[in-house]
Amino acid sequence: MTPVSSHSPHGQAPLRTVQVLGGGNAGSSAHVRSLAAGLVARGVKVTVCAPFDAERTYDFTGAGADHVHVPRSSDPVSVAALRTVCAEADLVHAHGLHASFRAALALGGRRVRTPLVVTWHDRVHAQGARGQLLRVLERRVMKAATVVLGATSELVDGARRTGARDARLGPVALPARPDRPDRPAGPEDPDRLRPKLRAELGAVDRPLLVAVGSLEPHRGYDVLLDAARVWRRLDPEPLVVVAGEGPLRGELQARIEEEGLPVVLVGSRDDVPDLLGAADLALLPSRREPGRSVLAQEALHAGVPLVAGAVGGVPELVGDAAELVPPGNAWALADAVVRLLADPARRDELRERGARQAATWPTEDETVAQVLSIYDELTQPTPLL
Repeated sequence: MTPVSSHSPHGQAPLRTVQVLGGGNAGSSAHVRSLAAGLVARGVKVTVCAPFDAERTYDFTGAGADHVHVPRSSDPVSVAALRTVCAEADLVHAHGLHASFRAALALGGRRVRTPLVVTWHDRVHAQGARGQLLRVLERRVMKAATVVLGATSELVDGARRTGARDARLGPVALPARPDRPDRPAGPEDPDRLRPKLRAELGAVDRPLLVAVGSLEPHRGYDVLLDAARVWRRLDPEPLVVVAGEGPLRGELQARIEEEGLPVVLVGSRDDVPDLLGAADLALLPSRREPGRSVLAQEALHAGVPLVAGAVGGVPELVGDAAELVPPGNAWALADAVVRLLADPARRDELRERGARQAATWPTEDETVAQVLSIYDELTQPTPLL
């Protein structure tokens, strides 16, 4: 990335932007960190409004941005704090529903309209009264936003149906490894680490299947355990490693022990790209998945064949470079894995297709350039006729 001394669409001072992040899942938080670094490198002044824990994890100040603590709450005190920060901004960019709603409240009622860009990483999935409330907030955000960037075509279409005036495709790049900013996240040294990691996990002479994600209902780990009952009949028996934490850990662990399943819950890991690089197959059994699945991207970058549920933006993201199965169908998942383990030529084919597909995804630099072009479009003075 080539920095410039000062980016200024007005020709006077650097563009001043505020990035608003709510609770933020890992994907949106990493995107804001990547975006902040790229914008700062181009001379843009960036302030990130996010909770303290997001700053501790993603180090926005280390990317050259200013950080202002704004709690996740939408109470008047939090909105007032955000309004103060946004008062001097040329443009506000919010990420996710709750952050976007707070940003819309903070910008409401101002005499001078500040452009609001919203990046949509996922749609509302809650049910009942909470789901109805969230959909109301979603409609308000869509109407308040100047431009909505959907991470997938499905999200763009959904934004338009919900009332967005200007919705565009804005793919979110997979951030680079902190220790290797010259390339997207991938295994550090697969030839060196693979034998060591496989030995540590207990998969020296057996296939290693890896799934990554929070232990929550929508991740489909119950389906994964159902499929693992089929894999017990294979010789050698595959080992399934699940990296992630969440509320279902106790329930899943109890079932693993009761049924004698070849599954190990290894908790949160900070070496996911290397873990994937050691795997024979990556598994994504989700019933739903945010716009651009981080695991799917990391798997294809790591050169590991992927078996995934055909949900959300996954089919658009991976194309023909993965085995896609109906979500929630344990038999289809089990069968796809059995077939791939018995077919090294098909695994090689998926690796080659994965490399080609990953090459079509936007880089961090391209993502920043697209976002900055939208900023310029919204902040440059309208020429006099």
